[in-house]
Amino acid sequence: MNASHVLSARGVCFGYADDDVLHSVDLDVRAGEIVALAGHNGSGKSTLIEVLAGVRPPRRGAVRRDGDLALVVQRPAVPDSLPVTAADVVRMGTWKRGARISRAAARRLVSHALERVGMSELADRPLAELSGGQRQRVFLAQGIVRAPGVLLLDEAAAGLDRESAARMQVILREEAARGAAVCTVTHQDDAVAAADRVVRLERGRVI
Repeated sequence: MNASHVLSARGVCFGYADDDVLHSVDLDVRAGEIVALAGHNGSGKSTLIEVLAGVRPPRRGAVRRDGDLALVVQRPAVPDSLPVTAADVVRMGTWKRGARISRAAARRLVSHALERVGMSELADRPLAELSGGQRQRVFLAQGIVRAPGVLLLDEAAAGLDRESAARMQVILREEAARGAAVCTVTHQDDAVAAADRVVRLERGRVI
């Protein structure tokens, strides 16, 4: 992998049963770069982001990642009975195998992440009481709280109002500016226009 490529995929294929939905995909994302994955519904964008994140193993090919990685998904399924607050959810993002930080440090990181997404005032609100857009902002805060080297997002702006979506674009630019490799699945024209590079998929192939 090229030294500047924090995330790299080579010849990636993925399928359900005997049908491949990704076909020999090559992709590089450099440090400090925002890459938008675009394409019609069913083109394989979300599947590719999950393979890049390691959620799904490729049938063939390889994915290489350099450094810490965070994945922000669209409207994650969370039971309404789960007794967690917005701050609790973001704090989970500070957890990392083999690394521990103090409670005081975790509180500072969580507070800062919630402030960046405009959710400070709702930090102690139960997750079940938040709207869909508010939950999405909380999960964005969870993704950025640890300042990952690779930030992957799957339609993370879904459910956000215009102001919150614009705030998210500012945050992604800030994450790239500090050196993160950012790759986001999006249908939004503004997000595509704001990306440094656009990779379009059609029927599981890069076009």
